[in-house]
Amino acid sequence: MTTAANLVNLERVSKAYGIRPLLDDVSLGIGAGQRIGVVGRNGDGKTTLLRVLMGEEPADTGRVSRARDLLVGYLHQGDELVDSHTVREAVLGGRDDHEWAADVRTREVVEELLAGVELDRAVAGLSGGERRRCALAALLLDDHDLVILDEPTNHLDVEAVAWLADHLTKRSSALVVVTHDRWFLDAVCQWTWEVHDGVVDAYEGGYAAFVLAKAERQRQAAASEVRRQNLVRKELAWLRRGAPARTSKPKFRIDAATELIEDVPPPRDRMELQRFATQRLGKDVVDVEDVDLSRGERQLLSHATWRLGPGDRVGIVGVNGAGKTSVLSLLSGELAPSVGKVRHGRTVALQHLTQQLDDLDPEARVLGTVESIRRVTRTADGSDLTATSMLERFGFTGDKLTARLGDLSGGERRRFQLLRLLMTEPNVLLLDEPTNDLDIETLNVLEDFLDGWPGTLVVVSHDRYFLERVTDSVWALLGDGQISMLPRGVDEYLERRREGIPTPTPSADRALPGPPEPPTGQSEAPPRARAGSAEEREARKTMARLDKQLERVAARQAELDTEMAAHLSDYEKLAELGKVAAGLQAEREELEMEWLEAAELVE
Repeated sequence: MTTAANLVNLERVSKAYGIRPLLDDVSLGIGAGQRIGVVGRNGDGKTTLLRVLMGEEPADTGRVSRARDLLVGYLHQGDELVDSHTVREAVLGGRDDHEWAADVRTREVVEELLAGVELDRAVAGLSGGERRRCALAALLLDDHDLVILDEPTNHLDVEAVAWLADHLTKRSSALVVVTHDRWFLDAVCQWTWEVHDGVVDAYEGGYAAFVLAKAERQRQAAASEVRRQNLVRKELAWLRRGAPARTSKPKFRIDAATELIEDVPPPRDRMELQRFATQRLGKDVVDVEDVDLSRGERQLLSHATWRLGPGDRVGIVGVNGAGKTSVLSLLSGELAPSVGKVRHGRTVALQHLTQQLDDLDPEARVLGTVESIRRVTRTADGSDLTATSMLERFGFTGDKLTARLGDLSGGERRRFQLLRLLMTEPNVLLLDEPTNDLDIETLNVLEDFLDGWPGTLVVVSHDRYFLERVTDSVWALLGDGQISMLPRGVDEYLERRREGIPTPTPSADRALPGPPEPPTGQSEAPPRARAGSAEEREARKTMARLDKQLERVAARQAELDTEMAAHLSDYEKLAELGKVAAGLQAEREELEMEWLEAAELVE
């Protein structure tokens, strides 16, 4: 990707902090109009790469060259706003409404990113999220040859993220963006750079193409070429079918992914979310009955009824200020309704992951805090793990075991919150923006854990990929006082917002409609019952049966591999075992195709 015509070139650049090299002999370039996404584990050098590209950090060795008169806009993770300025001064250069509103592009940016922010407010009084949106708006209103964005989707809701993706694809400027938002990467980026172990690997395409290309590179490095060709072919067929039944990923898919990366050494701080033993849920989990909920002068819910059943996996969307966090607090019992009731089932053991990191005592130590909750934890397979072992599985090793919580990075503190929460063995999880500060690798592991977690899950997240990945249904707060199910998920939410569905207003006196009346002769059924069908239930049973058969086949294949390794010099025996192995492989492929067909019915 390095050519003389590039806007920026890195030639054999190295950069280290202390003894740790973050960039080691890296050569790459950014062409005019290219849109590049940057991914990698937290701490592996993504932001350092941006700062070197910008010239804010000098390279230790190598050469960084930029086109003459290059105009670069850079969105830092912090901001450079002046506290004494008003929003109007910071974003619009002090222009009056009639001046900036006459320009279509300016009007669109202000309406999308500064909704609910008064232009004559002082910057000093803004929240962190409002400051972030002001900084992004100011950058987008300037003309640049190259735009560099470090986590631009932070503090944006699903709708704003979709708008930003569309806006960036229409710009002519080149783009380099660091983000863990995988939907955004797919929607915007033409190239993906993975920063790891001091190198930067370039892949053509967005996140999905990056995953497939990375799997292909690892396949080519494996010892058994034919076996891996068949595996990648099936994985590609799986992806082309739209990855049905995301939250019931079968064990044979986990095994296939493991085989793809078996030759790759584990990362230094490998994190594994152990499947903790959880208490069984009864038929009743959480019932919200005819509830009114207000925060200050804003009425969020009006005569709302909603039922969560055992094993429900629910995502909640809505604009900032719609009340998503308040609804989670209502479900947890931390916030009481002004009218109506919230009932918890007798067997409910609920945990609520909030957005706040300040609920951790900065002076407390990592190991001591975990041991105060539980010294030994029973996992779902019946084994016992000490607090030290559990922390190591979450990537807390060496000095991190005795570190002060206040000294942990944002991602480490978020990971620690999850561990602390899961060690209490809940059967109901409420997760408020769980992807904040987590890199893609950690998100993959969290998603894999949630795949096998048997409880009831409610997620609020601006990360569309994560939301669709771990939930079965999406519900929305649309400003009408109700929690509305959206059969087509986030796409339907965005369509309804574009069609002018009401948004939250500060008026507490606004008349809000109650729940719709059921058709004559029908009683209102719980949402889960309305969404189900006999065909879907039968498909799920089929998938469960096939999972067991696939496990049996996989176990027999492992036994055959061992037998064949023990008879390498006995060609007759090897030929006999080879026939058996071929038959098992054919059986496995047939079972997998049958599983895929069943999975399509529950998509």
